[in-house]
Amino acid sequence: MKALNPGEPGQVGRYRLVAALGEGGMGRVLLGVAPDGRLVALKQIHPGLAHDPGFRERFRREVDTSRMVSGAYTAAVMDADPDAPTPWLASVFVPGPSLTEAVAAGGPLPPWSLHHLAAGLALALGEIHRAGLIHRDLKPSNVILAADGPRVIDFGIARAVEGSSELTHTGSIIGSPGFMSPEQAEGRALTSASDVFSLGALLAMAASGQSPFTGTSTPHTLYNVVHNQPDLRALPPGIRQIAEACLAKDPEQRPAPAWILEQLGPIAPNPHPWPPVVPQLIERQRVAVHQALHPPKPRKSRRGLAIAGAAAGVVALVAGSIVAVELTSGDEPPPAQPAAQSAPPAPAPSTPPNPDPLGTDKLRTVDPCQVLDGKSVAGIGVLKPKIDVHLWACTYTGPDGDWVDLELGNHNPIDGVPSGELAGLPLTVKEGANCEAAVPVNGRADSAIKASTSASAKLAQPCDVAKAMLTDAITRLRENPPQHEQPPGTLIPVDPCSLASATEVQPFLGPVVKVEPEDLHGCRWTVSGFLKLDLVKSHPPVQSKDSSYDVTGTVDVNGTPVYLTKEYRNGAGASCTLTWQHRPIDERSAEVVEMHHSISGQKPAPEQVCGPSLEFAKLIMPKLPKP
Repeated sequence: MKALNPGEPGQVGRYRLVAALGEGGMGRVLLGVAPDGRLVALKQIHPGLAHDPGFRERFRREVDTSRMVSGAYTAAVMDADPDAPTPWLASVFVPGPSLTEAVAAGGPLPPWSLHHLAAGLALALGEIHRAGLIHRDLKPSNVILAADGPRVIDFGIARAVEGSSELTHTGSIIGSPGFMSPEQAEGRALTSASDVFSLGALLAMAASGQSPFTGTSTPHTLYNVVHNQPDLRALPPGIRQIAEACLAKDPEQRPAPAWILEQLGPIAPNPHPWPPVVPQLIERQRVAVHQALHPPKPRKSRRGLAIAGAAAGVVALVAGSIVAVELTSGDEPPPAQPAAQSAPPAPAPSTPPNPDPLGTDKLRTVDPCQVLDGKSVAGIGVLKPKIDVHLWACTYTGPDGDWVDLELGNHNPIDGVPSGELAGLPLTVKEGANCEAAVPVNGRADSAIKASTSASAKLAQPCDVAKAMLTDAITRLRENPPQHEQPPGTLIPVDPCSLASATEVQPFLGPVVKVEPEDLHGCRWTVSGFLKLDLVKSHPPVQSKDSSYDVTGTVDVNGTPVYLTKEYRNGAGASCTLTWQHRPIDERSAEVVEMHHSISGQKPAPEQVCGPSLEFAKLIMPKLPKP
């Protein structure tokens, strides 16, 4: 994600543009914000295409058809303007890395992830084909690995661009050679079977790291696609049989997406369908989005002169949270003792337990996936849990597959409209394609209990559903709150802010300005930068292979292996992330401690980057419950 070019328009249609997401042969993709606050991926088609006599009509026709696709495994088209000087299309922004990025960062996907990928791609193609579309450019960069499953993007666009004299003139081709069907490589007429061939090639790439037809050059790769058999040795047997059928040279011999789903059979629900690197990349992207949406305000130097760029919002990644720190420029380093730090260290919160069932102490131990399990909610029907990635949030589905969410203690309450009361509490509602309804957590104005509907849900009155969910949830929380399982040593009831007082951390973190809770299971110590601690349910941690970090490694702290990453920020501070497993839950999940320390100012010495973080880890480890 990059900043917009200098002088570039900040508005396209009704969408405010905030960053550039990428660029390809068909055009440029920008991050935009709709008037209702939703994020969109806005693709501006190559300017030269505007001069093609047939392009605009093809574009208009394909976009109209694309609007009919609204499956759970595609990014829905929201808006378009084929008549604009530079034609554009806006679709729902899906946070997550592409399949290309995920495999590059973490290597081939494990077998259980391949099953989820295959099922998601088959469902997406089923929706696309039912709408009368052929994707034509199904490749790894057009598959996003969202937290809950894959999403196929850019469907319906390749057809509009095909035949363009501009692209022919520049020597571009529609499609990616290693993932084209033989008939596409030879320029023959295409059917939906062409996309099925691409699906088979995608599965092979996800299992091995490259297309099964990769050659020494583009012509060599295309020759392999048309004439040679694919290399499928990296695929597990069940997926290999599916890929072999999809990769038949004769399109008539390839199966339909429904057959793929039949071969896969029922897939057990899995809140973590991807290897650990994927959620890490998702959080990194969310941080970048947060920075783009909330740029820092300009600061003045100590001389009182406005210096353009004197403050820069530097975002830092920590799994499960999005944070931002303001840093001064290298020309104006901060004083050694800022005024805010001259005061005595702020004490850690030491309030007595809050007995209110809607307070943080009680909510921290509630299992959100049990609050509405089996509950018949007006406007949607009986709800069943689907995704429980966070300890404090759950995604449910209704009888028709509509997705809704319940969040307990969300640190980012919605920016909606005060709407009276609900169950005796002040209600805030945000309307749009989806709807969000929230009430505050008792004693925490910065946190909310929130119910929301999905933008893809086909609900007649989404806000009525959100408010009905919230009403039922409040009733259950007050009367008989369902509890998380709490085996010996669990982190679930722990208040992270109670683990370290400002006095204890000051010797190695420096003067503490503030200690404040974030969400139900997180805490932040504000120092010259900040230190953020989160107690989470996640994949068992592993050492990062992300090459964007300056240093990665594993250290022993009190007998516990701790995974470490260091990142320098071009002379403007640094950051250190520590992650360790506290207690295994099953073979795929664990209770995990995640800590991120962001250091402001000039580039610190190597020992100053993770040294304080390791001292913090040594301090809190003995205070954690023993599994």
